[in-house]
Amino acid sequence: GLIPETCLRVAPESRGSFPPAEKEVIMFTVKEAWALVGGLSKPSKMPGHGYGLSAKDCKTGSILRKVANSVCSACYALKGRYVFPNVYEAHQRRLKSIDNKLWVEAMASLINWYKKKSKYFRWHDSGDLQGVAHLKKIVEVCNKTPEVMHWLPTREAGFIKEYKNKYGEFPKNLVVRLSATMVNGVPHKSHGHSSTVVTSENLATSHLCKAYKQDNECKSCRACWDPKYPDIAYLKH
Repeated sequence: GLIPETCLRVAPESRGSFPPAEKEVIMFTVKEAWALVGGLSKPSKMPGHGYGLSAKDCKTGSILRKVANSVCSACYALKGRYVFPNVYEAHQRRLKSIDNKLWVEAMASLINWYKKKSKYFRWHDSGDLQGVAHLKKIVEVCNKTPEVMHWLPTREAGFIKEYKNKYGEFPKNLVVRLSATMVNGVPHKSHGHSSTVVTSENLATSHLCKAYKQDNECKSCRACWDPKYPDIAYLKH
């Protein structure tokens, strides 16, 4: 099945207290880690696993989806399979699990396990950051998975600014892309990496996502994870 039984990383004796003693290592089976974080997603377009929350729980996105011509006004994550009851229930389990003290270790363990298949991970194929504390935990996961490239698209400019003011820059294996507010809007200048939605190919300022030309899949492209591209533009469809 999707969840193998073999194990990842923490001595069972350390589970009773957190944080574990300096020399203890937290161990999970993949099944345990999967259950703790609420599972991962497997977007058909992507080269590897991802992680999603319900778009209904977006902070800024919940406001923008009521604004005509905003990038959230026709949110794909509020349509199709995303609205199935079992998918919504899975998203809610993931949302609740973020506060678990072992969330970082469990998530890092899963990502390190699946890097055998792909060393690219996408955060929030649906949903978005819940706060600075959530973002800090994601950064900790990235630090614990140094062989994996992480891509985090977000609308939460305030969380990004507050995090950087408190903790500095993101690790090199994490590309955070701040999404423009409006369709055909200009990339954000407050952060070095961004994403935009455009209605014409010639409006792309850096790199135009080619998924629409290749079965709506990334195929061999990894531009979204590549820090050399300041902006990734997605053609509105």
